[in-house]
Amino acid sequence: MGTVEPQDVEEEAPSRIAAIVRALSERIDRGQLRAGEKLPSIRSAFAAFGVSRNTLVEAYERLAASGRIEARPGSGFYVLRTRAPVAAPAAPAVVEAVDSVWLLREQLEQHYDVRVGDGRPPPSWMEGSEVGRYLKPINRPGRRPFPASYGSPFGFPLLRETIAALLAERSIGADPSRVLMTQGANHALDLIVRTLVEPGDTVLVDAPGYYPLFGKLHLAKARTLGVRRTPEGPDPTDLAEKAGASGAKLFFTQSLAHNPTGSSLTPAMAYRVLQAAARHDLLVVESDPFADILPAGRPRLAALDQLERVVYVGTLAKTLSASLRCGYVVGSAGLIERLGALKMVTSVNSSGYVERIVNDLITSGQYRRHLKRLRGRVDAATASAQATLGRLRLPIFGPPGGGFYLWCALPAGMDDSALSRRAAERGILIAPGAVFHPGGGPHAPAMRINVAYADDPRFERFMAEQLAAG
Repeated sequence: MGTVEPQDVEEEAPSRIAAIVRALSERIDRGQLRAGEKLPSIRSAFAAFGVSRNTLVEAYERLAASGRIEARPGSGFYVLRTRAPVAAPAAPAVVEAVDSVWLLREQLEQHYDVRVGDGRPPPSWMEGSEVGRYLKPINRPGRRPFPASYGSPFGFPLLRETIAALLAERSIGADPSRVLMTQGANHALDLIVRTLVEPGDTVLVDAPGYYPLFGKLHLAKARTLGVRRTPEGPDPTDLAEKAGASGAKLFFTQSLAHNPTGSSLTPAMAYRVLQAAARHDLLVVESDPFADILPAGRPRLAALDQLERVVYVGTLAKTLSASLRCGYVVGSAGLIERLGALKMVTSVNSSGYVERIVNDLITSGQYRRHLKRLRGRVDAATASAQATLGRLRLPIFGPPGGGFYLWCALPAGMDDSALSRRAAERGILIAPGAVFHPGGGPHAPAMRINVAYADDPRFERFMAEQLAAG
């Protein structure tokens, strides 16, 4: 095993913790300390470095948080696989120190050794925190301990690497530095809207489409214009006409297992959508919330475009847990830098605890086993929902796309909002089609069906009564 010499660290360094971290990080990144190699014990290392035990513990914890080493209780600290570190955005120039974004970034990224201006105590002060009691099942042997510090505002580095690997399976090439972790897809969309939309801008959206997005655009004082959704994806002719007439430069869409219609983009339609976007200089924001339960080879605009004019948004809320608020946005380096700066100003950071839990679930294989079970449940529920709607003689929009939703047409002349109100009186929640059209514009009556609940006999009886009443 290679040894760590005390001369690796300058005796007079302003911060010995930072100096130790820097010296060991460099040796690990160069491969001088190899994957699987055991680091000197705390007892021997703090004597070698000439620092206190607490100082060395803090340095090892920072290395563990960066993903370079891991703690094995009862055994010691070991080097993880040698890897190229995630590229961090360039540190702002010192002359920008009066800027609030600069100060937030520095408190999270920690480029400086002397931290008199920091806004929080050192992580070592948090040892013995009550939170640790609840994280004991998570901090079990062989797993990296959770640090008490904020961590990078761009997200846990190892999870960003994991996400980049998942994207590669979908034929989307993205360096981990182009992945920004968020608190779910809605947080990602909010950051994008705040960064790219000015009051009075016209923004194109799916119609029907994702209603929480409409609310965000309304708050931004944007004008939303719906692009007709077909069973094969957005109508490229309608997209081109509305982009040309309105001057819009931004289009939000969900390609696969679309919310609310359940439809999915075909390869031919994807090609035509990207052609229209190129002709009208549109930036396309593609949401893909069901990616993890859909085949990796399904047509995605981000895969065809390779993130040149497509921004890709993902989440684990739909396929893991809505309570584990963890999502991501992937795009050009410049856009990710801007979104990251806004994230710092508005929410400082996403949850490092959640991101480490999620990364462990994915890399341990537990998440993939969960997804296999989830796919089976979705398939069974979809078949049952189709049977229910078939008995009611209610047509669905198109072939199911593999997600949670079906779009069900209602008889002409039926008021879907009034239907929803009558259902509510009976304790039944119905999502009326009106909600999913931007600005409440004209639409054929319809409702969104969640396949998990469509086989409830109370819903079937209620709809049979309403249809019989005309």
